[in-house]
Amino acid sequence: MAALAFTHQNLLQFTPKLTPSKPKLKPKRNKTKLSIQTITTSPQASFTDQYVLQLADSLEDSLPSSSSLPLQKLRDNSSETLLSTQWPSRKDESFRFTDTSFIKNSDIKPICRPPESLAFLDVSSDTQFKRFDFVDGFLVDSSFVSSNFPDGVYVGSLLKLSSEGILKRVCEFLGDFEWGDLFWSVNGLGAPDVTVVYVPEGCRVENPIYLKYISVEGGDEGSKRMPVSNPRVFVLVERGGEVGIVEEFVGKEGSECYWTNSVLEVVVGEGGKVRHSYVQRQSLSAAHIKWTSVRQESTSTYELVEISTGGKLSRHNVHVQQMGSDTVTELTTFHLSVGDQTQDLHSRIILDHPRGYSQQLHKCIVAHSSGQAVFDGNVKVNRYAQQTDAGQLTRSLLLEPRATVNVKPNLQIIADDVKCSHGAAISDLEDSQLFYFQARGIDLETARKALVFSFGAEVIDRLPYAFVQKQAKDHVKELLESTGKGSS
Repeated sequence: MAALAFTHQNLLQFTPKLTPSKPKLKPKRNKTKLSIQTITTSPQASFTDQYVLQLADSLEDSLPSSSSLPLQKLRDNSSETLLSTQWPSRKDESFRFTDTSFIKNSDIKPICRPPESLAFLDVSSDTQFKRFDFVDGFLVDSSFVSSNFPDGVYVGSLLKLSSEGILKRVCEFLGDFEWGDLFWSVNGLGAPDVTVVYVPEGCRVENPIYLKYISVEGGDEGSKRMPVSNPRVFVLVERGGEVGIVEEFVGKEGSECYWTNSVLEVVVGEGGKVRHSYVQRQSLSAAHIKWTSVRQESTSTYELVEISTGGKLSRHNVHVQQMGSDTVTELTTFHLSVGDQTQDLHSRIILDHPRGYSQQLHKCIVAHSSGQAVFDGNVKVNRYAQQTDAGQLTRSLLLEPRATVNVKPNLQIIADDVKCSHGAAISDLEDSQLFYFQARGIDLETARKALVFSFGAEVIDRLPYAFVQKQAKDHVKELLESTGKGSS
């Protein structure tokens, strides 16, 4: 399906483009560092990106060999995959509207260890929930007493996991994903550890597990230096289990340049439920790339609510696969671009079994003439997914001349007994909405501010926890106020 490219002048472009698939050759990669001579003389040289190989070597050199067999296997598989993976360009269909040269042209430096001083960490008074802090990709606060969780629940390092039963279950799924791109593999090679969240069968965890990712090390604004961190979390909810996951990505005050390259893997067992809240508000000079991979068994539920406002380049890849019947998937996302930013969501939902249900709502606001938003949403209803109910809607608000949004809603239906719909809307504020306020004595500026904020508040209000809602609303109001379009 052709993508729809819109600017504030409401120009519609149909620019279908087919990209030939590259041969997937995965020669075995030695653990020793490869020389340039090896690259140039190898028969696989035409499929090897020298820049990617140098990045892989720097990631390998930054971390010691792991004593954990699952982690070392993840690194080895990722290293092997990178041998035949090219750095993405605008010629690749999935990156046609997303320019990653901002990262490639920087001086990327893997972060080897967390900062020595953690005095800047504070426990927020806005929540009574325990917080797990990741600093530059490293889990630094794992002292939470496990007795505060229900019996059998584990949250902590894969390297420190002592339960053979849990370890065996984690190994069944960890890294078993065929849809990942270069950034997925970079994380697999560069992750210093894997944080495991395990919920046993029939267990309901009342309070959410709050994961806060803090980027500390960074290059000065305008410099080429770009430290990279690779946090990775694996969530396994057994049959009938239930848990809430809150992910918050922030940076230190200022405009530091860094790259957060994060992966979250989620496995939801039969009848299980995961509520996932994801808030991204990193530096406007940073790069933020995130993968979320979800595997759902029958009668399970996965709910995602996302608020993304930070990053010069921010991209979220969401892949959800329904592995059983009567499965529920809900994705609700809001992106805000208030500067020279690209906010990108690429999602894929695959339904393979009867009576599946999926609903997706994506909303974005571009409030800067150099801002851009990208939405590429794919819902695939395969042959045996009869009686499926799938809906997808994307709505975009452009508030400045030359503000741009590129949308590509894609609904592929092979089954013949389904109820499916999708739609896209791109506009400025409607005159009828403004007139409604003015007819009731509200001035034009106040009316515009109220409408702009309420556009995003529809998604923010779906965050399941009050403290996350309040933080998100306050932050969005502050950003909109800085552009003169905020809520008064």
